[in-house]
Amino acid sequence: MNIARQKGCKDILPDESKIWQYIEKQVREICRTYNINEIRTPVFEATELYCRGVGNETDIVNKEMYTFLDKKGRSITLRPELTAGVVRAYIEDGLSSKMSSPIKLWYVGNMYRYEKMQKGRYREFSQFGVEYFGSNSYLADIETICVSSELLKRLDLSDKVNLEINSIGCEKCRKEYINKLKEYIKPNLCNMCDTCKVRFDKNPLRILDCKEIKCSDILKNAPVITDFLCDDCRKDFENIKMALNKLEIEYTINPRIVRGLDYYNKTVYEYVSKDLGLAVGGGGRYDKLVSTIGGVDTPAVGFGMGMDRLVLLLKEYNLVDKLNTNIDVYFLTDESTYIPIQKYINNLRSLGYVVESNIQQRSFNAQFKYANKIGANFVVIVDKEDFKDNKCDIKNMITGEQFKIKLDINSIKEKIDNA
Repeated sequence: MNIARQKGCKDILPDESKIWQYIEKQVREICRTYNINEIRTPVFEATELYCRGVGNETDIVNKEMYTFLDKKGRSITLRPELTAGVVRAYIEDGLSSKMSSPIKLWYVGNMYRYEKMQKGRYREFSQFGVEYFGSNSYLADIETICVSSELLKRLDLSDKVNLEINSIGCEKCRKEYINKLKEYIKPNLCNMCDTCKVRFDKNPLRILDCKEIKCSDILKNAPVITDFLCDDCRKDFENIKMALNKLEIEYTINPRIVRGLDYYNKTVYEYVSKDLGLAVGGGGRYDKLVSTIGGVDTPAVGFGMGMDRLVLLLKEYNLVDKLNTNIDVYFLTDESTYIPIQKYINNLRSLGYVVESNIQQRSFNAQFKYANKIGANFVVIVDKEDFKDNKCDIKNMITGEQFKIKLDINSIKEKIDNA
């Protein structure tokens, strides 16, 4: 075969798609109970949206975006993240006047970044995210953490992931900190990696996120931003810690968290796998992003979680067995009874039962083998003679018990439900 999938992409096959469906089901149910509304935005946007929103000096904009010119010469970019697109929709579609504040939105969608491949990292990837608009209270930050924490709890991953939090302050206190950070770094800048040398002038906070060992060693005794917070930012951060303690949500303070996007301020947080060292998700407050993109100044907070990485963790910790879909019943028929039996099959499916039937005209013996192979809990056997008498046999494939019953939905349901 000469045509293969592109590097950094993956095929999600049926065995794994069940895991995705399970996660998405939990996402939808959690968001429903938190009264968070779903939003779906285009997979590509004007390139300017990400340059203005994400930041010209970020790795995403400088190195990772899939950007092209359309047939009219306009610069278009496949979305590398979804917050900027949601903010664009919030402004353009006038959600502030159509919905009551705070406006709470969620999404699941694919994103695209041209970056180096790593475990759990793809060039086409998917995220679940939540964005809140209109509340400048730390309580909105707490609720977004509760949403993400609840998802991890439902997936049995709470004890496999650490929540790390930080505050990067507001523009005022961050400016003072950046000056102190540059003073500390400058004598050793020549010994740091080329990326950090560029960031020193353009985006010094991002130096804290460098994974190069030589840079990490230099930064060990660097000043921490929480020592430079203004009174308002310090009060917010203390309230967040106090609330998490009362809610019994475990966390650690990591003063090196700055996030890879320029729009964050105040609260920032990440979920990191304890064993694999992978960032599973993260978020924080971004009170200036709406006005940066062109809207009215609006406080906002949100997070994103990598669906691919959640799937990876569920597989890593063997938490996928419970996701296997059981076949409730297999209808064993011959050609003469297959069509008449469809009404019973369709009725059971409409009631939520998982039903398989003989669409390959297998022999009775071959059908029994197939029903066993796919793990059917029950087999309903309908031959020509029994069908004439409005009867059938039903076999419990787990216990081996077999009964002759009346051929109707209630009789079949009773045997399945009472097993």
